[in-house]
Amino acid sequence: MSIKVVGIVGSYRKGKTIDSAVSAVLEGARAKGAETKKIYLLDKHIEFCKNCRICAQQKVEARRGRCVQDDDMEGILAEIDSAEAVVLGSPVNFYNVTAIMKRFIERLLPYAYWPWGKAAPMPRIAKADKKAVTVTSSACPAFIGRIAFRGTLGLLKAAAKCVGAKVTKSLYFGPVAGREDSQLSEKALLKARKAGEELVSQIQAEK
Repeated sequence: MSIKVVGIVGSYRKGKTIDSAVSAVLEGARAKGAETKKIYLLDKHIEFCKNCRICAQQKVEARRGRCVQDDDMEGILAEIDSAEAVVLGSPVNFYNVTAIMKRFIERLLPYAYWPWGKAAPMPRIAKADKKAVTVTSSACPAFIGRIAFRGTLGLLKAAAKCVGAKVTKSLYFGPVAGREDSQLSEKALLKARKAGEELVSQIQAEK
């Protein structure tokens, strides 16, 4: 059975750092025999979470409840649910993920069960059954960014956990975007491809 890896691109710039890095991870996954799909949040109609918590009230046996909003989010989550791994990518924008990635993450509430009267939500997926790679970048060196922008890394990791995935590799590229036409180096792309290969290899080893 083929392994499926879904990449979520939360960047506003197609063909640039995050898009290229996510593509490289998926390329590495395909090299190991995986089926891949890339989703650009920029191209999707995703409404803001209304905090109505209807999705979190539903006591269902499924991985998640269902949002009442009629947009593209249901299709995106169905793709993630059907995959063995997910790649989450977003650059650092004003100290955290982009607005479109944050909108997507806020709409992951259906993966929680939170009946009225309870102080906090409970995850519907108790144990991770997927794997994940997170990808981010900033204009500062990576070793500084990992410290200065821990919120970005933490939020992507939390999003992965929410959908039932354990992060096996966290890629951080920087400094990037020093020029308008800047691209990731071949060394950086090779690192991303290797992360995709390792991701699939780990899943294959556990099957």
